[in-house]
Amino acid sequence: MGTDLTSNLSTIWAVIIFFGVFMYVVMDGFDLGIGMLFPFVPDRHERDVMMNTVAPVWDGNETWLVLGGAALFAAFPRAYAIILSALYLPLIFMLLGLIFRGVAFEFRFKALDHERPVWDLAFIGGSVTAAFFQGVALGTYVHGIALVATATGPQFAGGAFDWLAPFPLMCGVGVMAAYTLLGCTWLIFRTEGPLQRRMLTTARPLALLLVVAIVAVSIWTPLADADVAARWFTWPGMLWFAPVPILVVAGVILLLRSLAGAAPHHGPFMASLGLIFLGYTGLAISIWPNIVPPTLSIWAAASPPASQGFALVGTLFILPFVLGYSCFSYYVFRGKVKLGEGYH
Repeated sequence: MGTDLTSNLSTIWAVIIFFGVFMYVVMDGFDLGIGMLFPFVPDRHERDVMMNTVAPVWDGNETWLVLGGAALFAAFPRAYAIILSALYLPLIFMLLGLIFRGVAFEFRFKALDHERPVWDLAFIGGSVTAAFFQGVALGTYVHGIALVATATGPQFAGGAFDWLAPFPLMCGVGVMAAYTLLGCTWLIFRTEGPLQRRMLTTARPLALLLVVAIVAVSIWTPLADADVAARWFTWPGMLWFAPVPILVVAGVILLLRSLAGAAPHHGPFMASLGLIFLGYTGLAISIWPNIVPPTLSIWAAASPPASQGFALVGTLFILPFVLGYSCFSYYVFRGKVKLGEGYH
């Protein structure tokens, strides 16, 4: 009975963490993407419009990052300790990027004309740094964290610079491409006129760059890990998971067709979200049921059932409110953003 309870609670918590991290990737991803698109849009007024599309909601998006970290600490404290030990530097750099991005976001609107380029650079640099090191952290995590068995359980056995490897760095570039594409399609959805047309032109090469990143990760991961290869390329796993790559191909076709449409609106953004979700799902399939790849499972890293159950009650109470106010804020600030309108 106790084993079944632990298994069920751990699975529920894994799903909550998966959901929370995905919501962060989606909701903070496109405003980080907007920061990385700034160098392609030199006009100050168009930059104002770009920032105004996310001004009412950007800080609330980071609630999901806090939720994912707090859920990991509450439900899988051993995994939390190992992951943070392995990823201290990438996560610190990521947080510094988010700080610069947030400060620049607020100060840019209040700065004098001759000071605004400084805050534009801070916004660009913070967005690039945060996105790149999120990808580096993801790549390091998926590639596997070195563990050693001790009397108190598995501990991190690697070094502070294990993330300086080809696969994590490639993932950093891939996440930058994914976020920039999200930001680009978000602006297609929320703007009009010359800015929207510029984003339509920019989105096509970004879509192809994301496809290259997805293909590279999809090839590299099974070649580096025999267990991942067995999961994807042996029977019956091949049958169960075949829809994922098929849907990725369909998503790419849908994205390119929506970009070529006469009056693209929300279609490119929804197609981009679908591609991000499929890539994220593929990574989850590759590492399941490990909470610390390649060997530490969600059940081995779980906190006691009483602790998981207690935290779950509070989480299930709070989660609908977070979803509710997020949906409400996006509903209130829906529609196209035009020059001269928005955040001041």
